Order: sequence, then structure tokens, then C-alpha cells
Amino acid sequence: MKLYVLDTSVVGFAQQRHPVYVRHVQSLPDETPVVTTIITVGEDLSGWLPACRRARNGAERVKAYARLERAQEFYQRMGCLPFDDTAAAIFDQLRAQKIRIGVNDLAIAAIALSVSGVLVTRNIVDFNRVPSLQIEDWTK
Repeated sequence: MKLYVLDTSVVGFAQQRHPVYVRHVQSLPDETPVVTTIITVGEDLSGWLPACRRARNGAERVKAYARLERAQEFYQRMGCLPFDDTAAAIFDQLRAQKIRIGVNDLAIAAIALSVSGVLVTRNIVDFNRVPSLQIEDWTK
């Protein structure tokens, strides 16, 4: 059974239950795991925290923290792969190859490779640079 790993670029589609994303998930065999990575969690939550701090009044603060809470609940349900020793070793090997993608993207790729997962991303151009990485775009 395949393991599908959502990249940061696709998580918003999952959170909003976008019809194209939902169609892909519904086409999978029952019990097919769809997860994300700790890197994506960090990227997403680090984007919401400044919005909470910048809120100009109580009403804006309520909205900002509600979005942060929804994101937290989503990640609790989703399942999250760690950046562990295996992923770290693959990350270091990929960096030694001087693959030209962002550090967080390289870490996400390393996690997906460490579990022999299929990375689900909109960022096909960059992730195609990573040898042996299986990728799919569920936003089309």
C-alpha cells in the first residue's frame, strides 16, 4: 500500500476540502494513509502565529486564533511524519548532491524518501530535481 505525504503547497487544499483534492483522496483504496510532515506543520503554523500577534483589535484576534486552532486540529487528525535520523541522513546525502531546491523542501523530500512515500505537491518543478522521489499533483 502506498503512503501519500502532503507537501506544504497542498495542505491548504486538504484543509479547505477542495473538490479536486477530495476527488483524489476518494479514489484511493480504503485505509490508504495520507499524512504530512513536521516540516509542513512548522511552515504552516509559523505563518499563522504572526497574524495572531499583529491583530489590531479583539475581533481580528478572535479570527486569527480561530484559524490557528483549526490548523492545529487539522494536523492532529492528519498524522505527521517526523524528521528523524533516517530522514536526516537522506537530507545530508541530497545536500551533498547540491540539489537546487529550498532547505525545507529538501527536508520534506528526505522524509518522503525515508518512508518510500509518494510526495503530493504542486511544486513539481523543484521536487522533480530530487532523484528517486515519487511525486503527484492532486490539485489538477
